[in-house]
Amino acid sequence: MKFTLIRHASLWLEYAGSTLLVDPMLGAAGVNPPIANSGDDRRNPLVGLPGDPARWLSPDAVLVTHLHPDHWDDAAAEGLPKAVPVFCQPGDQAAFRGRGFGDVTEVDGGASFRGISIVRTGGRHGTGEIGRRMGPVSGFVLRAPGEPTVYVAGDTIWCDEVKDALESHRPDVVVVNAGGAEFLTGGPITMDAEGVIAVVRHAPDTEVIAVHMDAINHCRVTRGLLRERLAAEGLAERVAIPLDGDTR
Repeated sequence: MKFTLIRHASLWLEYAGSTLLVDPMLGAAGVNPPIANSGDDRRNPLVGLPGDPARWLSPDAVLVTHLHPDHWDDAAAEGLPKAVPVFCQPGDQAAFRGRGFGDVTEVDGGASFRGISIVRTGGRHGTGEIGRRMGPVSGFVLRAPGEPTVYVAGDTIWCDEVKDALESHRPDVVVVNAGGAEFLTGGPITMDAEGVIAVVRHAPDTEVIAVHMDAINHCRVTRGLLRERLAAEGLAERVAIPLDGDTR
């Protein structure tokens, strides 16, 4: 497997001979307004894409955990080939077909693509009323012969669904959406530093990669803050925190 962080939660995975684009947010810096009720008036995305945007427009398949615009934006919907296979969570198929995509699979239990097993996992995009308003979210577990098992957790806080996914799938690699995104009221809707630490401690044999930072205005936990918190817990070596464009 080869993993590239494009930006935020957008990933480019070279896996089992195929290229998979995950949660593409491909718009230019500043094209979208600030997240409302965030107390931060910076326009989104906060940073541009690394390199030529066209580089990310020819994947073999696309995986989208949910339809929030920082995971699936107009630039992706307009720029990606309409014949590319798209895998999404239950209930989202019509939105992709409405943008002209013809090969769309809702992953309820599981699906497959070119010998890659794709299993959906659950999560919680916050708690209480805010969590309900954010709607359903998903993660995906990927398996293929000769490849590490990869768990892309999606937009979720640390919760029983994540714990269960780690225990049942025992991934070699887990990608967590950090950043501690939140509004002026309510708690985090993605993993803050404490959530990342919980993942590390619960899955000591799993490689943890933290993304989803420094690109959207309501993500409070920066890469620097996460590094500091992990170092204070003696866990700095347990979590990879790639920069945009980094490949590993």
